[in-house]
Amino acid sequence: MATKKHVELSEILNHLGEERSQYFNAVSPPIIQTSNFAFRDTASFRGAFLDERAHHLYSRGNNPTTEILRKKIAALEKTEDALVFGSGAAAMACGVIANVRSGDHIICVQNPYSWTYKLVSQLLPRFDVAHTFVAGDSVEEIERTLTSKTRFLILESPNSITFKLQDLSACAELCKRHQVISLIDNSYASPLFQNPADFGIDIVMHTCSKYLNGHSDVVAGVLCGKKTMMDKIFLSEFMTLGSVLAPHDAALIIRGLRTLEIRMQRMSDSALRVAKFLQGHPKVEQVIHPFLKSFAQYQLARTQMRGCGGLFSFLVKANNKDQVNAMVDRLKTFLLAVSWGGHESLVLPFSIFHDIPGQPDPVYPFNLVRIYVGLEDPQYLIADLAQALEIL
Repeated sequence: MATKKHVELSEILNHLGEERSQYFNAVSPPIIQTSNFAFRDTASFRGAFLDERAHHLYSRGNNPTTEILRKKIAALEKTEDALVFGSGAAAMACGVIANVRSGDHIICVQNPYSWTYKLVSQLLPRFDVAHTFVAGDSVEEIERTLTSKTRFLILESPNSITFKLQDLSACAELCKRHQVISLIDNSYASPLFQNPADFGIDIVMHTCSKYLNGHSDVVAGVLCGKKTMMDKIFLSEFMTLGSVLAPHDAALIIRGLRTLEIRMQRMSDSALRVAKFLQGHPKVEQVIHPFLKSFAQYQLARTQMRGCGGLFSFLVKANNKDQVNAMVDRLKTFLLAVSWGGHESLVLPFSIFHDIPGQPDPVYPFNLVRIYVGLEDPQYLIADLAQALEIL
């Protein structure tokens, strides 16, 4: 028998925001591929100008197709509203910039997504916004870093390489006490496996290019939060910087959401099977997966998350990066690529970032390999990893 939770989830993924009687009872929502909207009289025209957030005036601000997507993702994240952007990087930038000004201080977890790092460490300092990076696994460390000018906290829990977590309840409580706004990149867990707003986090961000779309054919981002916060961002950075999501891309993500539940469960189950295989392999030094009992923050992961998706990392027993490269090159079914969330399984070896002329080596060791387990049969993927590891 279906539980209330599954009924509500199916309602969100397949029906919420879709008023079929308004578009010929079409099963799939239409793509309203227009830049402009016309009005029957000057009064309605004026009304749209006075409240563009609630009207369809110009698709740079609000569009019926993207509006359906916004409603669905906000409901999935259990927030009042959402805004969709042309990329995850744009969503992060707008969420941060809307809430800081010259002279403010930001705290951010160490080694965040590369474009978040550049936003915090390179762009914002040009406008006198200071920053401090913290490990993040200790709320006491975060509290020690607070200053009278701290206005914003950026979290990634888990991050997408070593999967370090932050205690979301403790971070949210700290931020409330010190009037600091909290934002989390929740792309790794997806709204199905973690809802940071339930723990008190103010803004939840996703790169929709990953699990939410699920087909490796869209670049997009989203911010979720209270309506007052989304209104604030919409009226300033969202409209000013123009990082709009096209209606066609919104429709592709709506399509992806219809299978989100079954995709996430399949990937989560398969990835754990592959991780356990690697954990027992003699040529693997360590497997980093939040739902393995060997994971340092296993109990916190089980407390905050309902699942893990398809992404995890492992360390191979190799003497140099050439050995790692040879092992990865021997893989036949994993595609060598960045990102994650689609049907296809992917591999990203950090050996490729070492010994680059003129650049320092990354903080991650050369024998760290990140893999994404997609929707293929897990035994098929295990067999491919087994034959590739033989070369070490």
